[in-house]
Amino acid sequence: MKRSAKSSGKRIKIVLNSPVVLTFTLIAAIALILGYVTKGASTAAVFSVYRSSLKNPLTFVRFIGHVFGHANLTHLSGNLMMILVIGPMLEERYGSGPIVVMILLTAVVTGVIHFIIFPSTALLGASGVVFAMILLASMTGIRDREIPLTFILVTLLYLGQQIYEGFFVSDNISQLTHIIGGIVGAVFGYLVNKKRR
Repeated sequence: MKRSAKSSGKRIKIVLNSPVVLTFTLIAAIALILGYVTKGASTAAVFSVYRSSLKNPLTFVRFIGHVFGHANLTHLSGNLMMILVIGPMLEERYGSGPIVVMILLTAVVTGVIHFIIFPSTALLGASGVVFAMILLASMTGIRDREIPLTFILVTLLYLGQQIYEGFFVSDNISQLTHIIGGIVGAVFGYLVNKKRR
């Protein structure tokens, strides 16, 4: 016989299950709101990365800040849906600290590479972090001298799609950022799993 939470005398409570992912989500939402309020000025100043003087301290802030910036609500919700689905599982498995490190590494590596290679365009959005999480999630079953088939399939499908789109699809999406984010997630997953064995 099923009993409801009310009839059993127990209250249902909401728990803060994934502090890093939820904090990331909150910062990204605030960044979008600030972008709307400032008509894009805050997004340009802090939440996107582009070629600027290394004498400007905000240049270095943008190497991390760009993963929180988004062009609009659709862009934000698309990235956050994936992060909110995959992130909590990864945070539970690896811990909050390592997930913060992975997010920061992804932000800095993708930001610096974009800064160097694409001087005339701005990069913003959490898609590099999303793809880092996808590849990291596919590595969770890795063991000594074993590579999960799911990791191989995800990598082939993901890389194939990004390479195809990079050459044949004209859009405002940085496929290079996706690929680099995925590589960061894969390398990070390999090193963390190797350390845990």
